[in-house]
Amino acid sequence: MTSPPAPAAAHIEIDGVPVADPGPLTVVLGGYGHFTAMQVRDGRVKGLGLHLDRLDRATRELFGEPLPGERVRELLARAVGASGLRDSSARVHVYGDGSRFRVVVTVREAAPDGPAAPQRLMSVGHLRPAAHLKHLGGFAQGYYGDAARRAGFDGALLTSPEGEVAEAAVANIAFWDGTSLVWPTAPHLTGITMALLESRLPSAHRPVTLAELPGFRAAFTANSRAIAPVTAVDGVAYPVDGALMERVRAAYAEVPGEKILSGDGSGSAG
Repeated sequence: MTSPPAPAAAHIEIDGVPVADPGPLTVVLGGYGHFTAMQVRDGRVKGLGLHLDRLDRATRELFGEPLPGERVRELLARAVGASGLRDSSARVHVYGDGSRFRVVVTVREAAPDGPAAPQRLMSVGHLRPAAHLKHLGGFAQGYYGDAARRAGFDGALLTSPEGEVAEAAVANIAFWDGTSLVWPTAPHLTGITMALLESRLPSAHRPVTLAELPGFRAAFTANSRAIAPVTAVDGVAYPVDGALMERVRAAYAEVPGEKILSGDGSGSAG
């Protein structure tokens, strides 16, 4: 399988300033590809192997070629090292460029550590296309997220036309029934944080509908930036279960960070 052809190189200006080399920017503006997002702490990443597997699987699906983990490690280490941020938020993007692909790494300030603010979510009737991929093009997620905030919520909860819960706009969601975490099975992305938690805490996977939400005791969202309690979905209110959140955060804290580069070379990642 090959990607759609990249747009032909063109003269590009940003705010009236010509771009010196429009080639790479043209590829990025094409918007076809996928990415993964991670938190780097002292040159280490929780679930790094899962991130590398995600990138390789998606690259094979979209472009018919592998993306070796060692190549990603080297590019990530170089970018993190050049940023001067030993603790950072990093993303690895894979963009289609005609018959091949390009890998772009971005490094920004780290997400704050510690408990995240509670979230109130508004349900919206939308499912991401090819939801199993962390693909580029999050217009709908941004659109519905903004609509939710204008309505007084903190974010959006994506649901099917039949009212089946899938995921939050930019995170997974789990519901607590008093015995186990319940992860909805409507089309969604299996996030890295979700995967790390479900392997360490009692978890079940099944369809969850909006009509069922009053029967749960608590809920939280999880992504690479934060694990946050959910205090409401539409008109259904949840208390912040302090014991549950401590248990979830402790389980995540126990996940060891994996070195971006193994051996003595790992120092270049900081």
